[in-house]
Amino acid sequence: MKTDSFAFRAELVSLLPRLRRFALALTGRQDSAEDLLHSAVERALRNWGGFESGRRLDSWMFKIIQNRWIDMRRAQKHTSFEALGDGDLPGEDGREIVEMRDEMRAVRAAFGALTEDQRVVLALIVLEDLSYAQAAETLGVPIGTIMSRLSRARAALSTAMQRSVVVPMRRGK
Repeated sequence: MKTDSFAFRAELVSLLPRLRRFALALTGRQDSAEDLLHSAVERALRNWGGFESGRRLDSWMFKIIQNRWIDMRRAQKHTSFEALGDGDLPGEDGREIVEMRDEMRAVRAAFGALTEDQRVVLALIVLEDLSYAQAAETLGVPIGTIMSRLSRARAALSTAMQRSVVVPMRRGK
């Protein structure tokens, strides 16, 4: 049993970057994502004996994170999605950096404006590269629901990004 526990913990540690990214996609804030991830990992470690062999650990953890997120939101009654902070973006000159940051702000705002269900599905499919079937299993919904939410999320992002097209500045000759 100790070997099983060790293997479980080792696999869980290897998933931490993906789990952190998923938590950040849900919360929109680094500090909240870390709290959510900590809470989910703690719950998983406490209940590792209930993990069914043959099931994917990443799917199990994504579900725990989503359930903890729902619990945290219910406890807080109302928490708005806050756009992620600006990170340093590479660029050749100041104009390119400013343009990239503007585009990232628009993407973050569009992502934050999605419904929570759409953000979750988009994060699982696009960021975590889960198949539709894996996402459906993780969320406990039919595959058609995954496809519908993903389609609506992509359409909403596309519309939002078309509205916020950044026109590059041109230098005079």
